[in-house]
Formats: sequence, C-alpha cells, structure tokens
Amino acid sequence: MSGDDGVTVLRKPEWLRIRLPSGPAWKELNAVLGRHALHTVCNEARCPNKGECWGEGTATFMIMGEICTRSCRFCAVASAKQGRPLRNDEPVSLARAARELGLCHVVLTSVDRDDLSDRGAGHFAACIGELKKNSLRTEALIPDYTGAALDTVLRSAPDVLAHNVETVPSLQKEVRDIRASFEKSLSVLREAKARARALNLPVPVTKTSILLGFGEKEEELFSAMDTLRDAETDILVLGQYLRPTLKQLPVKEYISVERFAFYRSEALRRGFRAVIAAPLARTSYHARRVLDEAGGSPGLRRFAGLGKPPGCKLIRLSGEAEGSAIRNISIRGDFFASPEDEFEKLEQVLRGVRVEDAEKVFDSFLERRGIEAFGINGRGFAGLLASALGESG
Repeated sequence: MSGDDGVTVLRKPEWLRIRLPSGPAWKELNAVLGRHALHTVCNEARCPNKGECWGEGTATFMIMGEICTRSCRFCAVASAKQGRPLRNDEPVSLARAARELGLCHVVLTSVDRDDLSDRGAGHFAACIGELKKNSLRTEALIPDYTGAALDTVLRSAPDVLAHNVETVPSLQKEVRDIRASFEKSLSVLREAKARARALNLPVPVTKTSILLGFGEKEEELFSAMDTLRDAETDILVLGQYLRPTLKQLPVKEYISVERFAFYRSEALRRGFRAVIAAPLARTSYHARRVLDEAGGSPGLRRFAGLGKPPGCKLIRLSGEAEGSAIRNISIRGDFFASPEDEFEKLEQVLRGVRVEDAEKVFDSFLERRGIEAFGINGRGFAGLLASALGESG
C-alpha cells in the first residue's frame, strides 16, 4: 500500500493496537494540566502510551513551550526558528500540578530552545529545583546540553539524567535535525557522570532511548549498545518508531515482540542496569518502575522526619543525602514567624553541607541573617536530621 507521498506504507501488526485514553484518572489529569496551562509530551509528540500512562495518573511534562527550534524528521512536535517566551511561573505550576495529582516521580522533558542564550538550561534547572523542594523524585530528559549548560542542570540534582540518541550512528542525518549527532548525544551521557563527580554533585542515573524501524541493522544496534555502555549509560529504552503523520519518515520495518525480548536480553548481557524493550516503549514509559529496577541514584538515600525540637511546635524534614553530605532538603513546620523565603535560602545554604556540620551551619545562618523567629536552634535541627537519617537506614 502506498501513501500520498508515494512511499510504501507498511500495515501495522496486531500487537501495535493502541488503547485510547479513558477513565477518571485520565480526566483528572487532563483537568489539572488545563488549570495550570501545562503541556505534556504525551499530547505534543502523539505518544502511543498516552492511554496507559494517563489512565494511571502519570504524565511527562514538556516545559519551555510547545514550539521546538529543531526539526527532526521522525517527530510531530511543532517547529519554528523561535519558541514562545518562557513562563516564569512554570516551575511553581509544575510543583502544584504534581501535588494535586499525588505524584512522587515526575518526568520533565522539553522542546529544544536554540533561540535562548543558555538554551533553556536555567529554566530546566529551576523546574527541577521546585519539584525537589517538594521531595519529588525527578527525571530530566534534556536537550543535548554540554559544558556550563549541563552543569546548571546537574546542580539541580535530578535523580535521572536522560538524553536520547534516537537511532544508530549511520542513520543520524536521515532521522534527526542536522544540529544533532550520535557523538554529541553520547557526550551528554558521558559528561553527566564525569562533571557531577568533578563538581562534587550527586551522580545521576543516566538513560537513553533508541527507536527501531528506521532501517537499522542488528549489528549496528549492538555496536551502539556497547558504545553507550562505555559511556556508563545505566538505562536503555528500545521502542518501535511509529509514523505520527504523513509529514514524518515512513516506517521501514515493524519489529516483533520476540525480537524486542531478544534485544532486551542482549542489552542486559552488555551491562545495562535496566532495560525496557517493547513496541510501544518510550523514554518515560514506566519511568518510576525502571528507576527502581536500576537501583535508584547510586549512593543516594532519601530521608524524612517529623518532630518537636525544644522551642518549636512542629518541624518536618525531607530530602536526600549522599554519604555524609546533604544534597537536597525541605524544611517545613509551625515556626513562630519568619518570611517563607528565608527557609528557601536556608535550604540552599544546607546543600552540600556535611551532616556533622549541620548544627554549626544552621546557627551561623540565623546569626548572619539576624533571625530570631525560627523557633528552633541548630542543636534541635541537627537532632531531628540525625533521627531522620537514622530511620532511612
């Protein structure tokens, strides 16, 4: 069968039947997105899993607008030379939407914004940071950031740093925008761990995705797997390319369920910590489940504590620690009186501080800022922190 462009159109096999979105969870998610004027990659990229994921009350938020400055030939997201102005309230809107939906694992992706001086890295980091304040596990599927832009995102401490190579090296120019390449994407994944270590930041789990059906050869796929493992990539997702509209590249081959299972076993044999390989799999598909399978962020443990130190009605702590260092912390409670932004500044000061130094840093902050209204001192704070970390194991 031939399409309007004269290219032979392959008939979809039975295993690619897609269930349409339905049910109360999907309706609630759609309503929340509308209230906060948020976009999802589920809609903009016509993801085949929208029915399943939305039915479970999960979604991948797409930040920085719905206009991409690149034009990959497999993607249905709208493209232009310039995107829409960034929303300063988008980080807060994301956190509010996540709370309303009761999420504990949030996936963020974005359009490419080559029209911005930092390509949107600062905005991406701000969105991650706002989610982390609410103790949400965060997965960032970023553009091909390197250097200072990548450092900006890493400082916001995402649990997963994802970037897609999309296809094997030989098909990059045919499938992706001319500004993208396999080597550039590989450098994102490689640098993410190296730069995090150099900057003494939490080392994120790294993740990438390859779509199959563009005409890639099996030996090319296996070679790409080996190259990705050499770059310490932790999680691999393999899925079937599905042509969104007649404007995108045609499908050259439909990969059987059995072959996906074989590719998964090969990827695991090559050392990936977790692999999803299925016809409808995409980068964010079962994101929370696959991170658990991969063992979470290496060396990172989460803590939460609730107590009443002397002089304070109630205080709630939550966050993450790596070794003896505080990586992220949220401080909430019934204090006497103090502007809320002071607590946010305190949380920033405590990032990277060793647990044993927390009492001293806390008291120093109060003295430096001239604050007498927190209703808690460094000793009370440090005691609750130690208790929370002890309970986290």
